[in-house]
Amino acid sequence: MPLSALTYRSITEAQMLPRLIRLGPNLYGAVFTLMKLVPAQYILRRALQRGELTEDTVIVETTSGTFGLALAMQAALMERELVLVSDPAIDDNLYRRLTDLGAKVEMCLEPAPVGGYQGARLTKVAEIRASLPSTFCPEQYNNPDNARSYHVVAEQLVRTFGTVDCLVGTVGTAGSMCGTGGGLREYSPHTQVIGVDSHRSVLFGQADGPRSLRGLGNSLWPANLDHTLFDEIHWCNATEAYAQTRALHAESALFQGPTSGAAHLVAQWWAAKNPDGLCVVMLPDEGYRYQATVYDDAWLAANGHVLAERPTEPVTVASPAEAGDRWTRLVWGRRSYEEVPGVVPRVEHPLAERALS
Repeated sequence: MPLSALTYRSITEAQMLPRLIRLGPNLYGAVFTLMKLVPAQYILRRALQRGELTEDTVIVETTSGTFGLALAMQAALMERELVLVSDPAIDDNLYRRLTDLGAKVEMCLEPAPVGGYQGARLTKVAEIRASLPSTFCPEQYNNPDNARSYHVVAEQLVRTFGTVDCLVGTVGTAGSMCGTGGGLREYSPHTQVIGVDSHRSVLFGQADGPRSLRGLGNSLWPANLDHTLFDEIHWCNATEAYAQTRALHAESALFQGPTSGAAHLVAQWWAAKNPDGLCVVMLPDEGYRYQATVYDDAWLAANGHVLAERPTEPVTVASPAEAGDRWTRLVWGRRSYEEVPGVVPRVEHPLAERALS
């Protein structure tokens, strides 16, 4: 009997590309089981092709969540040793899954003066690599293969829809939005790209600060971030993202994480405002990690994350300096960072400056 077209060589291959699901008259979700499998698989395969990942090479990377899980899955299949450097954002269930897959997890318990926990993790990665004879670091923040990997997603969207008028998604390392958005622009230069960030993230001009909403935002500038790609930037808070995550589940039966909720909040608004435009929203990962938090009413109430009413539209501001603590919109206008008024001066962690060629 011939193998079915739905037969895959590995679980990572089966889960890599998103399902495209209609969420409204002109709104579709690119629904990933684990979006970070896209860059993890691509980066490691490229490293193999270049001879940078031999049988004795240890993979070392910084992560606080899903990229680490994607690397652990891929490293287990490739039978490669993996060391992940993380921080307290990693939960017990994810920690157990990573170690069950064979990864060694090193924890940074205090943030660095510059770059927060990301800065501390980068310093630890450098120390580990200096102590080992042969290592490879995927460098998800700075590796251009991160963004390149998402061109396969852009190609899938073009094959399915022809033209996408607007792409909405969260920004962290910037790989998914810059890669997918840049790929779409090759087919349709008019495509709007809307980035969703968290308040007190440095990516689009706010000052660094504590953020309870994880999986988007950053305390460092990733080299993969191309500011000139973005038409709009939206910032939302944790409570808004959590409420929308629950609404997405209740109304569409999609069990996704809070980054998906944040992106869906913005995409739903854009689609309603532009009924003649087709919008695709990137929904990065499933909600199983968040069953004891975002999907637990008691946890939400105990942590002050209960909204009397979900917001239906953002506050529009002229600069990042005017952004408050609620859902806020800025027309970025495909400008460089320096061209946008009110941005805070860029502060770079010394270990985050190098981008791979």
